[in-house]
Amino acid sequence: MSAPLYQLKAEFFKTLGHPARIRVLELLSERDHAVAEMLPEVGIEPAHLSQQLAVLRRAGLVVSRKEGATVIYSLTSPRVAELLAVAREILTGVLSGQVELLDEMRASGSASGRAGGG
Repeated sequence: MSAPLYQLKAEFFKTLGHPARIRVLELLSERDHAVAEMLPEVGIEPAHLSQQLAVLRRAGLVVSRKEGATVIYSLTSPRVAELLAVAREILTGVLSGQVELLDEMRASGSASGRAGGG
């Protein structure tokens, strides 16, 4: 019996649930990258980057190819880049709402501070 779709989605989002993997996918959304190019951008040890790339490969989100001694990674689908863009839009909206709320709280705090004769 196959897993329910919601369970598969949860596993998919768990795969995305690591900052290094998100950063790798962001880089690959721009263009294909060699491992050596990603290292300074992701900011983790080479062995750790290899592990994260392996997770993304097993999940079917990235593929690799060899060009001489260099391993080049790319996204398996442009839809991955679209997903990251949508996530960014959602986060921007959420954070904007939080900033507005914080501004309102500060404004009401200032107003009550003035009313109290401070």
